[in-house]
Amino acid sequence: MKSLIKYFLQGLLYVVPITVTLYVIYEAFMMIDGLIPIQIPGLGLLIVVIFITVMGVVGRHLISDKISDLFEGTLKRAPLINVIYTAVKDLLNAFVGDKKSFKKPVVVKLFENSEVRRLGFITNENFRDLTDSNDLITVYLPHSYNISGNVFLVPASYVEPLNVNPSDLMKYTVSGGVTEVERAVHDDLEPKK
Repeated sequence: MKSLIKYFLQGLLYVVPITVTLYVIYEAFMMIDGLIPIQIPGLGLLIVVIFITVMGVVGRHLISDKISDLFEGTLKRAPLINVIYTAVKDLLNAFVGDKKSFKKPVVVKLFENSEVRRLGFITNENFRDLTDSNDLITVYLPHSYNISGNVFLVPASYVEPLNVNPSDLMKYTVSGGVTEVERAVHDDLEPKK
């Protein structure tokens, strides 16, 4: 009986991650495909992808900076819309834009006499310009098993750079520490102080 339970649990380790991944992909596909009410599977998704790509081309080459600045200026005058728009825009820029933010992995000591450390990413080293304290930098600490995190202002002396690939560290943190992380072997992946 113990062997059957052991094999069942081993089977769960194989089946559950694959099933959950396929389910998330399927649901995302169906949601995006359902945006366009056409009864040909996949055509809605194709139209959405083409539309977003065309908007990228138009935005990059045809819309001038003045029109873009005017649009963003209008949004900045709408209090609630401004908060949502700028937060989403900055978050997307952090992952896929010109200003990628999660590229400096660190270990953070949160309390002066504590041996407990958190994993995170330096997102802004210029916060010290906004306060009287010359030692504070901004560090993002992601949560495990969740797509969220906290932002802390931490004394620079509490922060230690890590020589790991930033995406590996993010996977490690989000997985609760069960994903493998190896030292970075390329000089371009080394975090800079």
